[in-house]
Amino acid sequence: MSCINLFLNLLSRREYSAAQLIKKGREKGFTESEILESLTEIQEKDYQSDTRLVAQLIVSSQGKYGKSVIKRKCREKGISAELFEEVWQSQVEDLPNDELIDLKGKVMRKYKIEDFQSIDQKTKGKLFNYLKYRGFNPFEVVAQWQREAEDEE
Repeated sequence: MSCINLFLNLLSRREYSAAQLIKKGREKGFTESEILESLTEIQEKDYQSDTRLVAQLIVSSQGKYGKSVIKRKCREKGISAELFEEVWQSQVEDLPNDELIDLKGKVMRKYKIEDFQSIDQKTKGKLFNYLKYRGFNPFEVVAQWQREAEDEE
């Protein structure tokens, strides 16, 4: 099996970053020149794109995870922080705030929160841990929800 066939076979199942493909090529014993030639060819044909992979990860993770968790997932796949930030900015501008609305509803049900203005300390601690674990900045998110509650009044 040639290096390009390996890459095409892998990409036929799911998206891979360039760094992941290079690693797979090395594991199979291909030379650096074979790997780079094959990678260049599939990128020219747009079969592989790190930008597309980042965009896909952002879309599939939004509402479940915050920026820092998604960024870490990208870093684990060998994608640069600069590329992530570039795609993040373009994606976040395109997406409505529905993900935070969904998260707000989930949090209100989970912690039985009626009003974000009057949350007891114990619940607030649990809420902050929940948001932080998922990669959101809890201070920013809760402050935004409190502002929204004020605007509704």
